[in-house]
Amino acid sequence: MDGNGRWAQARGLPRLAGHRAGIEAVRRTVRAAISHGVPYLTLFAFSSENWHRAPQEVSDLTGLLRYYLRHKVAELHDEGVRIRFIGDFSRFDEELRGDLVGAEILTRGNSRLTLTLALSYGGRSDIMQAASRLAQAIADRDVDPARLTERDFSRFLLTADTPDPDLIVRTSGEYRLSNFLLWQSAYAELVFRDVLWPDFDEAEFAAVMALFARRERRFGVRPA
Repeated sequence: MDGNGRWAQARGLPRLAGHRAGIEAVRRTVRAAISHGVPYLTLFAFSSENWHRAPQEVSDLTGLLRYYLRHKVAELHDEGVRIRFIGDFSRFDEELRGDLVGAEILTRGNSRLTLTLALSYGGRSDIMQAASRLAQAIADRDVDPARLTERDFSRFLLTADTPDPDLIVRTSGEYRLSNFLLWQSAYAELVFRDVLWPDFDEAEFAAVMALFARRERRFGVRPA
C-alpha cells in the first residue's frame, strides 16, 4: 500500500493525513475483497524498514494502528473477518502487542475473509527466522534434513497457516516488491498500478481482478 505521503503532499497536507486516508482505502479494499469472494487478503502495512523513518512519522503510524485496533476491529468482527498479524513485534510496546493479540483472539472464529496485516515485517527476515527455526527442529531431530521439501520449509514461515498469494498488487507506480513475501511470491502474478493508495477504491479492485482473470497460471509448466 504505497503513496500515502505523496497523496498528502499533493494536497498540501501533513503526511499523517495521507496515512489516515490510506486506512479508509483499507476499509474499502476489505469490503471489495468480501464482495468478490476473495478468501485471503494480506496488506503490507508497516515494513521493517519503516522504522528508519522520522520518529514523528513512526509515532503517528503506531498511534493510528493503536486507535484502529481499539475502535475499528469490532466492525471487521461484525463483517466476519478474521484478523492475523505477521512480523517482528518486539519493537512495539507491550500495550500495543496486547492489542494485536486481542484482535486475533476476538476474530479467530471468523471465516468470511482472513485479513493478514504485515507489521514490522520483512521478507528476508521471515526467511531467516524460518531457517533458524528449521535448524533447531533438525537439531531436535523433529525434521530429517535428507527428506526436507519446500513444503516443509514453508511450515516455518510466518505465513504457515495461509496459502501463498496468487496475486500481488503494488500501488503508486513503483515496480518492486520491497522485501514483501519474497519466498511466498515465487509464482504470484504481479500487478502495478499508478494510483496512489489513498485513492484505491472498489473500481480499482475490480480492475485488478479483471487483469488477474486474464492471466494464464502455468507454474512453470508449458500449456497443453
